Amino acid sequence: MRYDLVIFDNDGVLVDSEPISNAILAGYLTELGHPTTYEESLRDYMGGAMHRVHDTVFERTGQRLPGDFDETFHARVFAAFERELTAVAGVTEVLGKLVAGGVPYCVASSGSHERIRVGHRKTGLDLWFAPDAVFSAQDVGRGKPAPDLFLHAAERMGVAPERCAVVEDSPLGVQAALAAGMDVYGFTGMATAEQLAGAHGYFGDMGQLPGLVL
Repeated sequence: MRYDLVIFDNDGVLVDSEPISNAILAGYLTELGHPTTYEESLRDYMGGAMHRVHDTVFERTGQRLPGDFDETFHARVFAAFERELTAVAGVTEVLGKLVAGGVPYCVASSGSHERIRVGHRKTGLDLWFAPDAVFSAQDVGRGKPAPDLFLHAAERMGVAPERCAVVEDSPLGVQAALAAGMDVYGFTGMATAEQLAGAHGYFGDMGQLPGLVL
């Protein structure tokens, strides 16, 4: 099926940020007295917005995270991005094929607009994404697994949900895309096909994606 819009998740799909940010998140939560392993961070928070971290910690412990939690966490993550972040292998080739095929695309991320900008600037992906094709959970209030972000992106791009293909690498993202009534393709870079259950297709190499959406 040829789609009228391809919506990319950002972290783990466009930029290889999940190992960096989840290692920092696990360490920071542990530092604050909420012991968390890297694997637990991936399981509980990968693909989610920051409010998910606050909500989960409060539900489990009855304690609120510090008021400057987000600011401190992002400062640590952005510093690590500047040192280590790379684009996911093959993603610029995929974007080039979408441009050549005349298929619009955008990014819809649970991360903040600042996080997206920092990552794209570091990796050169800012050259591929116009500001009006970048959407964040900040724009809608509720992050994945709620469908709000994907529906917002489709509306702003002028495409009906059923004509959109979403590219995701997290269970929360797959759930959000399905709830939005969109086809979703699971990138098995960090999660297994079983963890991304419900996706319409799976791929482990970006070179396979054009064959699914073009």
